[in-house]
Amino acid sequence: MSRGTFGEVKIWDDFLGPDNDLTWGAGTVKIGNWGFISVNEGAFEWTVDEPGGIVAFTTDTGDNDSACLFGGRFQASNGGMETEWRAKFNSATLLAVEAGFTETLALGTPVVPAEFATATMSYNGSGGMIGAVHDPDATTNDFRAFAGDGGAGQGGSSTTGARANETITADEWYVIRTEVGPDGNGTVYVGHDSDQLEKIAVSSAVQGNSFTGSVITNTDQFYAFLIGENRSAAARVLEVDYGYARGWRDWAND
Repeated sequence: MSRGTFGEVKIWDDFLGPDNDLTWGAGTVKIGNWGFISVNEGAFEWTVDEPGGIVAFTTDTGDNDSACLFGGRFQASNGGMETEWRAKFNSATLLAVEAGFTETLALGTPVVPAEFATATMSYNGSGGMIGAVHDPDATTNDFRAFAGDGGAGQGGSSTTGARANETITADEWYVIRTEVGPDGNGTVYVGHDSDQLEKIAVSSAVQGNSFTGSVITNTDQFYAFLIGENRSAAARVLEVDYGYARGWRDWAND
């Protein structure tokens, strides 16, 4: 086993990039330090009337069209992994927004790994996932924590999810943070109108909204991601202030 100096594996971007307006089509492109994929065409441009670096994604006009930033892959068993995003959206009722980690991600036609309709969480794809989703198909709009694998909830994650109890408002910043320990235990936070992030689900019996034990397989590999997906046949805007993800190198992989 050869071990070097740089064990941390990190993605960070403040989106202080060029002020331009670009359209996208099929395939993967790079925006800052993140990969970017979408369903159908759309556009992105840098927001210039706010400081700090913000990139805005405008989806195509079809129902379920999506725009997704992603990067990785990360493996929890190497020392844990974490991701955090700060984003806002121009409709509280017509755009689903989700962030966290997902094992599977369709690079041609990305979809939200977990979605919430009426009062039920469903888990898409065959891989593991953990994070938080706001889906306006819900009867009551909110961010909800989820953890799943193989199309089903994991670690006690029920079909109802764990609510953040936030008032979802358009054009206000939300922070979504997901942490996974080396053992596969997970914690999900959401921040909105407070200067602190609030835990909404954690692998601990002392928490009211608990995952029970490991929520993902710690030796699987995961993408960190942020995705916005239409819930009507009209273009929607997702603005992103920053994106961050961190894991650790697999020194044993010689």
